[in-house]
Amino acid sequence: MPTFVKLTQDGRKLEVTGLAITLGGELESDSLIEVKDHPYRRAIWAAVPDASHMAGRVPLTREEAEIVIEALRNAQTTLLASPVAIHERFRVAAMMKARDQGIE
Repeated sequence: MPTFVKLTQDGRKLEVTGLAITLGGELESDSLIEVKDHPYRRAIWAAVPDASHMAGRVPLTREEAEIVIEALRNAQTTLLASPVAIHERFRVAAMMKARDQGIE
């Protein structure tokens, strides 16, 4: 179930679906970047003074970023609790242990 974040000026929905941030149903990003850490921060703040985070090409306010962060946290918690993810973590751990012991 996608989590609605905002509607862009051109009418596309920014949503969080699983561990992906989508814009109009297409993958936009898988993480947020704080504007203060972005290489184009001055241009972003000039265009959108209240932007605190960027999701790909989309500027977000602090409130919108909190919605995204919470939705991603919930999706990650759900994913990590799934039996498939638990099995995969055990498989990777066993493989790493075998590699450390020289068994390949």
